[in-house]
Amino acid sequence: MPQDDIIEDALAQVARLLPSDPAQARAQALGILAAYPAHPFARLLLGAAHNRSGDERSALSVLEPLLETHPGFAEAHYELGVALGMAERYDEAVDALQTATGLKPELAQAWRTLAELHARHGNVRAAALATSQTQYCLRDPPLLRTSEAISDGKFPEAEALLREHLRRKPGDPLALHLMARLASEANAHEDAARLLQQCLRQMPGFLAARFDLASALQQLKMSREALIEADTLLREDPDNAAARLLKAELLHDLGDHDAAIALLEPLARQREGRSRVWRTLGNVLKYAGRHDEAVQALRTAVAQSPGLGEAWWELANLKTHRFDDADIAAMDTQLQRATLDDKQRAPIEFSLGKAFEDRGDYAKSFHHYAQGNAVRRRQRPHDAAADTANMQHAKQVYTPEFFRARSGWGSTARDPIFIVSLPRSGSTLVEQILACHSQVEGTTELATMGAIAHRLANRGPSYHDAVAALGADECRRIGEHYLERARDYRRTDAPLFTDKMPSNLAHVALIQLTLPNAKIIDVRRDPMACGFSVFKQWFANGAAFSYDLADIGHYYRDYVELMTHFDAALPGRVHHVSYETLIDDFESEVHRLLDYCGLPFEPQCLDFHKNTRAVRTASAEQVRKPLYRDALNQWEHYAEWLGPLGAALEITPTIAHSHPP
Repeated sequence: MPQDDIIEDALAQVARLLPSDPAQARAQALGILAAYPAHPFARLLLGAAHNRSGDERSALSVLEPLLETHPGFAEAHYELGVALGMAERYDEAVDALQTATGLKPELAQAWRTLAELHARHGNVRAAALATSQTQYCLRDPPLLRTSEAISDGKFPEAEALLREHLRRKPGDPLALHLMARLASEANAHEDAARLLQQCLRQMPGFLAARFDLASALQQLKMSREALIEADTLLREDPDNAAARLLKAELLHDLGDHDAAIALLEPLARQREGRSRVWRTLGNVLKYAGRHDEAVQALRTAVAQSPGLGEAWWELANLKTHRFDDADIAAMDTQLQRATLDDKQRAPIEFSLGKAFEDRGDYAKSFHHYAQGNAVRRRQRPHDAAADTANMQHAKQVYTPEFFRARSGWGSTARDPIFIVSLPRSGSTLVEQILACHSQVEGTTELATMGAIAHRLANRGPSYHDAVAALGADECRRIGEHYLERARDYRRTDAPLFTDKMPSNLAHVALIQLTLPNAKIIDVRRDPMACGFSVFKQWFANGAAFSYDLADIGHYYRDYVELMTHFDAALPGRVHHVSYETLIDDFESEVHRLLDYCGLPFEPQCLDFHKNTRAVRTASAEQVRKPLYRDALNQWEHYAEWLGPLGAALEITPTIAHSHPP
């Protein structure tokens, strides 16, 4: 019998023993773990056996570390909720059970335990809500097979089962909810939202589906709509910690940082051990400019969950923060754990890269940056050749004749100032300068144009062909739609606003057709400096090109070639800012920038670092300080390892400046 089959049989035997003989189940689970100490299901079964034996303390000692490495394990959250309930830690038990039902809404025993827990503590209304959810879960047990397939990552099998089920029972809300989960796994968030809305029309009280709808809308950057769903859910279930956390994130997305902090602070303190809440709070505090409080919140997060790589990276990403020996040892300990999830491993590697960079140990620093990028490359493979082909196709489509034939299309509004670039090119500095002007509001990196482009790309045969097929009326409607979405992120009545989404560099043609009076500013940095800065940055989402030095070089060349093409097809349309020139001749460059935007000079634009507005990028800390040149040639410390980047750029990475030892 194959080894995997032997393990599966042993695990199945433990599961069968749990209800009748938990002591024997515990002994057999320990036996499996002696041979396979990292096996997540064996660890789950051991925790469950401790629970069935009434030993909640031992259960917690097994389940809490398991969830650090497998935060998406719904059944482990369920067993944790059982243990916390036995320990009379009501709030934390509710939190764990709600997390379990959020991850796996059809987990009937979690809803049932949640109902019993609420009833035991006199929360009659919450108990009734949980009981109703249990009924939804049990109405069609065969769907449990589909859910298990999704949990096991068997997405094609799950989709086939769901399509067959929906053929027999069209419109079944639980099946629609599961289909939406599949869509979310594939990052098809529009499809997920549509399915969830259909589900909720039939079953408005399906709280898990409403939570998932709010989450899908958040992914689509439809934060106002998502906030409405979160508020609806919280009216039904005001103690739902997951929904409160989601609402705080949405308020943060919309720039209402004070309201987000007001939600997060009590949520973090009321639920000891909620490291992810502390991490989110630290992130919001950082963007609000409350540096010391941000550090304290993030330190609390990593103290509670040393394996929470995202919190370590938030500390590293403060840029001005320095790790001590104990921090480095703690992160290194986490990397030695075979059970550490790649989602947390990658940001820890990047954080250690930053720690050793700050200490001048560039060999160790590069090693960790390279390891972090290797992990991310496994998670998000990238096709550089496809990017180049896409750029070449854009050049063929967007000719001078193409734009002349469409002159005068789109909305006449001049409100947006698009700042496009590669990440880590100095765009936040340019945004901060403009946001100091009395006529300009600095917003954030708006995903709206990218979402519009995504919908167009779905029309086929390619995104650029879909743009070329647009008519005058649709271009005007798209421009007006963009402006309407942007209003969600505005706080002042300034006539102009910035949109600093770097990836909008791919949408210059779409911007020209839909918002021909908008300004477009291209911020460009030295290719070696920019390329290495991108390589050492952990991006939670997007930027798949950034995890390989050669890919970064090819992407930079494609970007420059595309912008050069637009300079020829649309002369004078795009204003170019060299980051190095901006640093060297700051006042003259600021005058050029304001002249291009049609704005009179205002002296406060030279004192950009005094602006207290919230900044939502990795450069939030730097732009609150006066200009400095320290980072211009930082890449030179790593020159010996940057050959693939230089080769792709057709540049030899040599050291142009000397550095003191």
